Amino acid sequence: MASFNRVILAGNLTRDPELRYTPKGLAISKIGLAVNRTWKNEAGETKEEVTFVDVDSFGRQAEVIAQYFKKGSPILVEGRLRLDQWDDKQTGQKRSKLGVVLEGFSFLDSGRTDSGAPSEAPRPRSAAVPAAANSAPEAAAEPEPVPHEEDDVPF
Repeated sequence: MASFNRVILAGNLTRDPELRYTPKGLAISKIGLAVNRTWKNEAGETKEEVTFVDVDSFGRQAEVIAQYFKKGSPILVEGRLRLDQWDDKQTGQKRSKLGVVLEGFSFLDSGRTDSGAPSEAPRPRSAAVPAAANSAPEAAAEPEPVPHEEDDVPF
């Protein structure tokens, strides 16, 4: 049975990133992402739908997100879906929530404020932080991808 778990989302942060560290020193950042969808219905009216997604990042990626992003910042997120399940302590019912574990991201803005002046920290226009060295602990055992032969061009 084949399976494929990959998510690519572009949206804006709904809150400032929450950065925490585990006792072993691993950085964990939690962000909320709002993804908008607009369309026209049969009557020609413009409709909008907003989907809110929780995203967890680990390692250096978590630190970079906490340093350069704030509420309202646009971001492109690549990752995988993860289902969290727990028992509600108040009602005793089983609960679940679908979220994203970040494996890579890109800055979507130019790092300039509305006035055209540079923001506090310069940002690359589209800088992707590689996922291989900065992914979640459970993904650390994944093998490195083998480069294609055409990637080994000697010039």
